[in-house]
Amino acid sequence: MTEETAHRTLVAVCERVGLDPAGAELIRIGSNAVYRLAKPVIVRIGRDGETVENARRQVAVARWLASENYPATRALDVDQPVELDGHVSTLWESASEREEYAPLAQVAELIRRLHELEAPASLALPRIQPFAKLDEYLPDLERVDGADAAFMRERIEQLRSRYEALDFALKPGVIHGDANVGNVILDREGHPLLIDLDSFCTGPREWDLVQTALFFERFAWHTEEEYRQFVEVYGFDVMTWPGYPVLAEYREISMTLWLCGKAVADEGAAAEVRKRIEAIRTGGSRRDWAPF
Repeated sequence: MTEETAHRTLVAVCERVGLDPAGAELIRIGSNAVYRLAKPVIVRIGRDGETVENARRQVAVARWLASENYPATRALDVDQPVELDGHVSTLWESASEREEYAPLAQVAELIRRLHELEAPASLALPRIQPFAKLDEYLPDLERVDGADAAFMRERIEQLRSRYEALDFALKPGVIHGDANVGNVILDREGHPLLIDLDSFCTGPREWDLVQTALFFERFAWHTEEEYRQFVEVYGFDVMTWPGYPVLAEYREISMTLWLCGKAVADEGAAAEVRKRIEAIRTGGSRRDWAPF
């Protein structure tokens, strides 16, 4: 998906639901193209392959969380999702004109509150299938060096076996599936808000804690004090659980495979992929990994 195709889809979506696309701002283009309209509305346009079912579930999750007075992104009250030009789009109330992330203590509070909820059966949330996601990324390994690709495939198979042997410490239930500081923003009044509901599912709660621990322990993106506050507010330190290295490595591999999809068109991404694979192979530092 290019900026040109994304904007063309945006115009068609706005026409379908009766909104004005004039002055729309492209916030980012990655897994989705995300636009902010002049009216406080966010439009998320999915890449090829996103299903209507998944988009419909995101909207249903948002409406359930609203009924629970849980602070999360709110789905716009229009007939959605919208399927046009091979892309599935969803529309959301814009909580703020700027993207400001919440402190880690507030991130922990929202995750804890989410884990206290019990989703209704009508949502039909899927069970987390982490390796199905990795399998979707595997074709992108064709874009990297053959030896690197073979190493990553072997490492994934080893990780799969280790994951199947895990004994999780926390009670399973509803999870965000991609919980980290990047998915908790501050609204106009400065209150934290959970966003990006596309990975919402059920499964081990450790999945919602591992990225914050990884960002602290391996990437140094969080300070020790910030991580300590996160643990105190949530009430559990996933790094003390013996299975933490398995989930941490999964996240590193997932982040790297996702980047492989950009490696052909972006030499910077290709160089980053090579650096990451070498670090995974040798146990080298992750502190120079660049965020993408």
